[in-house]
Amino acid sequence: MVEFRVDRSAGLPAYLQLVRQVREALRMGWLVPGDRLPTVRAVVASSGVNPNTVLKAYRELEVAGLVEARQGSGTYVRRSLNTVEADTMTGLRAGLAEWVRGARDEGLANDDIEALLGAVLFEDQGEVGR
Repeated sequence: MVEFRVDRSAGLPAYLQLVRQVREALRMGWLVPGDRLPTVRAVVASSGVNPNTVLKAYRELEVAGLVEARQGSGTYVRRSLNTVEADTMTGLRAGLAEWVRGARDEGLANDDIEALLGAVLFEDQGEVGR
């Protein structure tokens, strides 16, 4: 089950943070079709957001075809975004986490790390298209 965290200083609306976290869990294989998302009440209790915020996030995920609400039963994952094996994602994530720790040891802040990663992704996209 996914545990939501909302960063009020992130500059991103809380409902979009929840959507992003579900999408990340789907990509990482932490959520798979048939899994039940936490109840609105549980998300409100753990993250402190308004129930309407959770409902908005769940509706957006439903419109995207990723989850389905079942009356009286909860919200369930319909499909995955995972394109590789979970073990592969776990290994790559561990390597990336080590790289991030090294970047922080060199004095980079989150914004610096995001900019560097974005630049590499952009450059790599150009290489793939050639």
